[in-house]
Amino acid sequence: MWGNGEVFQLISQEYGDCWNFPAEKALELMDQNEVERAVLMHGSMYGFQNQYHFRLMQRFPDRFCASCTVDPYMTNHMETMKCYLEELGFLLVKFEISSGGGLMGCHDPFSLASDRMMEIYELIEKNHGVVALDVGDITMPSHQPESIEKIADTFPGLKVVVCHLLAPMADRMNEWRKSLELLRKDNVWFDIAALPKIVGTDVYPYPEVNKIVAEAKDILGADRMMWGTDAPFAAVLDTYEHLSDYLEKAAVFTKEELENLYYKNAYQVYFS
Repeated sequence: MWGNGEVFQLISQEYGDCWNFPAEKALELMDQNEVERAVLMHGSMYGFQNQYHFRLMQRFPDRFCASCTVDPYMTNHMETMKCYLEELGFLLVKFEISSGGGLMGCHDPFSLASDRMMEIYELIEKNHGVVALDVGDITMPSHQPESIEKIADTFPGLKVVVCHLLAPMADRMNEWRKSLELLRKDNVWFDIAALPKIVGTDVYPYPEVNKIVAEAKDILGADRMMWGTDAPFAAVLDTYEHLSDYLEKAAVFTKEELENLYYKNAYQVYFS
């Protein structure tokens, strides 16, 4: 429930009677669908899970790349970030920036390329890390492709992941295409997690989503994109199985491109 009383479903009922989504449930779904590894992204609606993610890195180092996060406006945020990267050994830092459930739902809009944020990216690059940015859709002040371009250009050794393929909207596709072209860089990747939920009107095997992904492939190349489910939230729309295999149902990718999209790209970004 949001603070204003709005209620929404966060976890699929097929995951059992317990209204949570522990790592053991994720591993069960992964094993059932031949998913070897997964990336654990922070979403602010769950609350920060840094300590839980740290324990999972220790328990399942070959199954999960776990992210850490901070509120860049909290006291001692740089000291905390250094601890996560240099002492606890996190590789991935995820910022849920989106308005509403992200940092710009908690703070007034700010630039992703501000001095405060650039100091954080510099630290991540110094530690050979990855930053993942969920900037929401084009209607939100958090949606800042120009800032992401500046981040990528300023820190060429930093791996930058843009979540949800910039959340394309049917009536703003020209702007979406221009943003992808702007961010076609050697150190920028895009995940396509939650696209079926973002498109909203599509049904399995998601022909409209596959059209969008095909356009992105033409602009970015298949080596710049990574599959994902965004479970558990996106899995209230459809089963984990359908979210896992829909890309194989359309003649969009070659076998080699699917191997890159499903595995090799993410391995290069998160596990190498």
